[in-house]
Amino acid sequence: MIGVAQIAAVIAAIVHIVVFALEALVFTRPSVHRGVFGVPTDDVPAVRLWAFGVGFYNLFIGAGMVVGLVLWWSGHETPGRTLVIYLSIFMFLSGLVLLVADRMALGRERGAGLWGSVGQAGPPFVALLALAVG
Repeated sequence: MIGVAQIAAVIAAIVHIVVFALEALVFTRPSVHRGVFGVPTDDVPAVRLWAFGVGFYNLFIGAGMVVGLVLWWSGHETPGRTLVIYLSIFMFLSGLVLLVADRMALGRERGAGLWGSVGQAGPPFVALLALAVG
């Protein structure tokens, strides 16, 4: 189960790093702000600063997960595993916040953000579950 947990943690890190790129680097592209995040083009200037900051938040969280995994794989099991567990809990709870925001229809209609919350909470949940079982 340790392997399953580590694969899920890698997926969680990749998701956060990809979202960083979408939010901080290419957010102004209509295919991104409209297509991925559902933000109308007229609203981009108002949310650009938010997207940029949240993008870097995602980068730091994803990079932290990578550091934890590298530590774990390089024989520093306790600090690496601790970092992976902490960041998995952090990512999972952040995904639950997105789910609550979706259910409250904050920013867009209810259900439009469901996959974002699943994408953020799912892989770290699998990692935590696999670590708890194994």
